[in-house]
Formats: sequence, structure tokens, C-alpha cells
Amino acid sequence: MAFTFINSIISWFLKKRKHQVELFLKYPVYVQNEVLSKLLNTAKNTEYGKQHNFSSIKSYEDFIKKVPIRKYESIEPLIERCRQGEQNIFWPTQIRWFAKSSGTTNAKSKFIPVSDQAIGDCHLKAGKDMLCLYINNNKNAQLFTGKGLRLGGSSNVYEDNNSNFGDLSAIIIENMPFWADFSSAPKQEVALMSEWETKMEAIIDETINENITSLVGVPSWMLVLLNRVLEKTGKSNILEVWPNLEVYFHGGVNFNPYREQYKKLIPKESFKYYETYNASEGFFGIQDKNNSDELLLMLDYGIFYEFIPMPHFDGENSIAIPLEKVEKNTNYAVVITTNGGLWRYLIGDTVKFTSTNPYRIKVTGRTKHHINVFGEELIIENAEESLKAACLKTDATVKDYTVGPVFMDNSIQGAHEWVIEFGKAPENLDFFTEMLDSHLKNCNSDYEAKRYNNMTLGMPKVHQARNGLFYEWLKIKGKLGGQHKVPRLSNKREFIDELLSL
Repeated sequence: MAFTFINSIISWFLKKRKHQVELFLKYPVYVQNEVLSKLLNTAKNTEYGKQHNFSSIKSYEDFIKKVPIRKYESIEPLIERCRQGEQNIFWPTQIRWFAKSSGTTNAKSKFIPVSDQAIGDCHLKAGKDMLCLYINNNKNAQLFTGKGLRLGGSSNVYEDNNSNFGDLSAIIIENMPFWADFSSAPKQEVALMSEWETKMEAIIDETINENITSLVGVPSWMLVLLNRVLEKTGKSNILEVWPNLEVYFHGGVNFNPYREQYKKLIPKESFKYYETYNASEGFFGIQDKNNSDELLLMLDYGIFYEFIPMPHFDGENSIAIPLEKVEKNTNYAVVITTNGGLWRYLIGDTVKFTSTNPYRIKVTGRTKHHINVFGEELIIENAEESLKAACLKTDATVKDYTVGPVFMDNSIQGAHEWVIEFGKAPENLDFFTEMLDSHLKNCNSDYEAKRYNNMTLGMPKVHQARNGLFYEWLKIKGKLGGQHKVPRLSNKREFIDELLSL
């Protein structure tokens, strides 16, 4: 009875936010312009604000003339000064938190500044909105009669030069309101454990006897956790462990390769999947409808958005456009200006708008993670769609994969080489490869042209990875858990060669 009352109170509180969401749905351009104006006014007396004369900026046209587009490498010296204790460089309030992020398995880490405003007005606000949108769409939701299992990053928060750094998920957990911590599992000290495999066992021990009603985490790592839960409990599916489970909030990687495996683990027709789009730099999108593959672009989190059409992408020299000029079904690189002190920052993601009223998107990949060695312009969206089609044709499931080029020499044409770890392997790998290649041709005309008569590109070369290969590879690199991801596409052979050598 008490849990039902708590569920009703929290649900009522969260539903109130829906009216604010409806404001930016109705007036998206006005809301975005207000965000930009507020950001510029707030930071006009910072070092960066004075350098670029923020106080003189009266329009978007002024903004793009005075403030350059920047990658992380260009602003790293400013961030490093802030990490050493200097303040008021690019944001006026004290920056105490830095989200450590590599984005891929590369050794070099980024330290993304996270202001108190970014924590409260973006990341924590987004967490409430995620629940708000779900509850508004599912009137009988009983989330708060139990707890949400959160699977965050594998790093604790560390202190250095009077500043703190760690995985974004760890920073958020450190700053969560009491009611969110009360309704979450595992407890904070377990959620923040740094050694991934020990942490996994501790999470299982703490949660298998809890009433878990929701899951939150990256699909690849959540899958590892759920399978270990079944191993430990001897149950045949997750509902035998947590019968009141009703929704999985996921993000970080494309969910399609994992969908069929989750359906088997959680065999419940009414079970919901809700996708989110967030990164160390900010929280950007939330699925706002049941059974949808689109994300509502969240416009009032202190983030001003710009977009670069990918056919004209030229890094920091690119010409960006504001939200009101985007078109549907065009691939764009995302540029953000934020309440964490990032100004016209290239986050490296690409998106496609599926709707402009309201603004809904799909994440299509990364500006760096594509293959264009032979002019084929293969992006992650193409790879994911084609894998899904090949799996449907062959009754297979995919756990992890990466793709790299086979470079031309004097005797052979080029090709794409795939290393795929299957959840359920196809009976005939050659037929799977044919279906993969066929769908790649259907969804990418550049790839199809390069494959014509095998003149430039030969048939894909697919390796079936042994079970656990990608896990072993990430473990060797010290990249287990949470926010670490397998790079999907690369113009180099580095990842492919490392995996094939194990």
C-alpha cells in the first residue's frame, strides 16, 4: 500500500513537467533563441566571452561570425587550465566536475567540463523527463512500487587539483536527488565501484531479491549483466527473477542488434523499450512515444543546437545551420553550445531528422566512424540496418561487431572485413554474408556502385568471432563496462587486426 502511494505521488510530480515540454514543442525556434541569448549573456565576462566579444552579439548571424566551430583538441588547453584550478575561462560559475570520456577504445581521454548548471538543468532534468514521458504514455505504470536497476560506468569519481573527474554516470549518481537514489538499485557505493567484474557480482547479489521494475543502461553491458543474473539464479528468463519489470531505458549504442536477444530474456508483450540520447557533453534526446524509433530533441536543457550537412562537412571549417533550417532525411553533424561552457563544439555524432514538427531525430553514427576508403561512404546506420536484415533472413542475432577495410594491392580489389560475435550464429555464414552485402547495396548507392562487377569492392569478408572475444579485447584495454563502446566502423585496420590476433 505504501509503495502504491509513493508511486502515485512521484508519478503526479513527474507528469507536471509535460506542460513545459509542450512549450518547446509549440515554439521550438523561440525557445532555442532564448537559450542562446541566455548562454551568451551568462558567459559574456568570461575569458572566452571577452575574447569573442559575446556582449556585442545580437543575432545568430553575429554569433557565427564571432564564435568559431571547435573540436575537443582545439579547446583542450583551456580545459586543462580549468582542471588545474583556473576559473571563469569559458563559464562563469565554478567547474568542479569533468566527465572523462574516450568515446571509443582509444587510449587518449577527453575531460568534458560539467558545470552545476549542466548537472541540474540538463542531465538531472533529462532523467526526470525520461520518466515523465514514459509515465504520460503509460497511465498504469508502476515504476515506483519497486526500484530501477541502474548500470552506470565502471569508474569512480576521482579528485585531482581540487576538481573531480570520472564517468558521467558516476558524476550523475554523486549528484542525484535523494528520492532518485531511494528508488534506485544498487546502492551508491556499489554503483560507483571501479572494478567492473567485481561490481557486476555485487550488483547481482544486491538486486536479485529486490522488486526491480525498470532497467537503465547501455544495451551491450546490460545484456552481460542479465545473462549473469540467469546464470547465478538458474532461472530461464529475467521475468522469473523480476516479475514486475516493465521498461528498459537504454542509450549509448544502436539497440537493433540486441533487440531479439532482449525479447528472449524478457518474454513479455507489454514490456517497453525507451531510448535516450546522451553523452558527456549533454543530454539531447528522449523517445517520447511507445514503440517508436525516433527521439524527441530536447530544446530547453541549456543547449543550443546547430547542424552541418554531412555532404559539406569540413571539420572546424564547416558551415553550420540553425535548427529552423534543417530538412528531413539529411545526415547532419551536431554542433552544440552548452551551459557547461562548450561553444560551437563538434561532438562527433551524426543525426537525421525524421520530423520537423516536432523536431525528432535518429542517431546515424559518428563523423569519424564510417568507411570511405573507396568512395563507398558507409555509415553506421547502413551497417546496423543491413545486419538486422541479414539476421532476419538467417535467424541469427549479433552481440558485437566491428568493420574495417581490406586495402587494394596489385592482385586484389578492396573489400570490407567484418568481425562479428553472434548471440545466435547463422547456420550458413556464406548465406549470411550474401544477405548482408545485398542489403548494403539496397541502402547505400555508393556502396552498390563500388561493388558493381567486383571492380572496386569485393564481397565482404566476415569472420565469426568466438564467444567473449570483444569482452576479452576490451578487458585487455582496461575498457570494461558502462560508457565504453566497441568502435563499429573504421577507415583503418587497427581494431580488426587486434581482434584477429587474439
